[in-house]
Amino acid sequence: MQITERIKADVTAAMKAGERDRVSALRLVLSELQKDAKEGAGDELAVLRRERKKRREAEEAYRAGGRVEQADAEAYEAATIDAYLPSELGDSELDVLVSAAVAETGASSPRDMGRVIKHVMEAAGGRADGKRVSTKVKEALN
Repeated sequence: MQITERIKADVTAAMKAGERDRVSALRLVLSELQKDAKEGAGDELAVLRRERKKRREAEEAYRAGGRVEQADAEAYEAATIDAYLPSELGDSELDVLVSAAVAETGASSPRDMGRVIKHVMEAAGGRADGKRVSTKVKEALN
């Protein structure tokens, strides 16, 4: 609930400052966080990651369709959500985790990718995107 409380405070501050776009973005995220809490999951970081991913995918779709204003709005919302997430692991840090996971799981072929990815995702603690992890693991096992 820590992130939810921070976002509530930020909504109030943004309203006072007259930042309509920020208020709108934060309210959408706050709504998703509250819905998740009611359902009992309570994983705020997972909700934020999911919402950020939605915004990034929508941004790509809008850009592909030539709708720059909507794409910029989605990019702004994704950046707003990013501020509440822990920083992503760098490539070198991720490489170290992948190497350790390959060694610990005894993986030797691409058939072992699932085990290694699971291990890396747990070790990363939500600080690495699944697509990046998958790519790094694939490179390590090939």
